[in-house]
Amino acid sequence: MNSSTSQQVLVTGASGFIGSHLVTALVKAGHHVRAMTRKPEAYTGDGEAVAGDVSDPESLRAPLEGVQAAYYLVHSLESDDFQAKDAAAAKAFSAAAAAAGVEQIIYLGGLGDDDGTLSAHLESRREVEHLLGADGVPVTVLRAAVVIGHGGISWEMTRQLVDHLPAMVAPKWVSTKTQPIALPDVIRYLVGVLGVTKAKNMVYEIGGPEAMEYADMLRRAAKVQNGRRLPILTIPLLTPGLSSKWLVFVTDVDLMTARNLIDSMTSEVIVKDLAIRDVVPGEPMGYEDSVRLALADRAAAKKAEESGTATTTSKTR
Repeated sequence: MNSSTSQQVLVTGASGFIGSHLVTALVKAGHHVRAMTRKPEAYTGDGEAVAGDVSDPESLRAPLEGVQAAYYLVHSLESDDFQAKDAAAAKAFSAAAAAAGVEQIIYLGGLGDDDGTLSAHLESRREVEHLLGADGVPVTVLRAAVVIGHGGISWEMTRQLVDHLPAMVAPKWVSTKTQPIALPDVIRYLVGVLGVTKAKNMVYEIGGPEAMEYADMLRRAAKVQNGRRLPILTIPLLTPGLSSKWLVFVTDVDLMTARNLIDSMTSEVIVKDLAIRDVVPGEPMGYEDSVRLALADRAAAKKAEESGTATTTSKTR
């Protein structure tokens, strides 16, 4: 089977940042898509809205019935016990998918080396990778760093910092290297591995064309966004806890999510294996272009909201 064959697909987190765009792309590719959400009556996106909650194992039976492939795009990053919640949800989904005869689970995880230095957030992503395949369903994992796109938490944090601050006094994590990726490339890879036999039980690293420090991300975003230089002074003694509180003060990211994201920013997350390009060919979008696209999408969304034609997309990554 290959990705060009129409399939019955379930997308969890269908109303979220990644999920909403993925559902649209899958429908355009000719797949029959069930969009799983806890509130199907409020869902306004593409696909067939179905009720389901990964924290409620019984609710997973109906959405998975007759499904050939399932995308797992949910997490509990906003909770202080997110590791336990995400592990329990992954176990439940694995069992339900196996019982339903699902042929492939596709999971969007996080980049980073398994060398004992991963943050709790990234360790949890690794655990979920393993738990999703615990009952025998082949899993395809795509590991990404920061996704640049309107509505994503990591990008929104960057945009607001650049927008609100003429200069930054920053913690040492701004010197950590990351490899941001444009939202359209993430969607392209997620769609591209669907139904591909050689992609099953494989882990792929996905990223944009270059690795850079978080500080460089901020400076280059400032140049694109505001046409100005963003001075950054690094203070090594600024702890993750203080950084989180500072981030909440400057942006609208909640404290628990900010703390978990900042903890992850101490881990280098760069692509070291380009095997994904053998499965899904094509050059990824450059960083500046991805920033321009995210800003254009934000402007379009604001215009639609003002005219009363906007749909609601939650921020999940």
